[in-house]
Amino acid sequence: MFNPPVIAVVDDEEAIRDALSDLLLVMGYTCRAFDRAEAFLASDAPDRFDCLITDIRMPGISGLELLQQLKAKGSTVPVIIVTSVTDPLIRSRALESGAHAYLTKPVTDDVLLQSLKTALPDRDIPGDDEERPADA
Repeated sequence: MFNPPVIAVVDDEEAIRDALSDLLLVMGYTCRAFDRAEAFLASDAPDRFDCLITDIRMPGISGLELLQQLKAKGSTVPVIIVTSVTDPLIRSRALESGAHAYLTKPVTDDVLLQSLKTALPDRDIPGDDEERPADA
């Protein structure tokens, strides 16, 4: 039985949260959205997610601080940053802190989905079978 990866989306902008959540659900992922990093950290167990997609600029704890807190606690959950922040120093800090990918908005669906595939190499990814030729 197929057990889709569970993705957490943390973004303070409702429209972005909804768009990302809708895309993930349509693609066959299980998704849970949070409007702040604090809400994500207060959830039952952040490590129950297979991947985290977060913005950088949010009220309270930023996406970079969230990433750093998770890594400091020993979390191995891959983190994909999706942000409008194009500052090379922040990008560098995020990647050095362990972000799997740093994507700048607007992000195409294909780029985001490819980042999820590389973040979750050992998981069955929704839609993967559609990419293989029928006679393979």
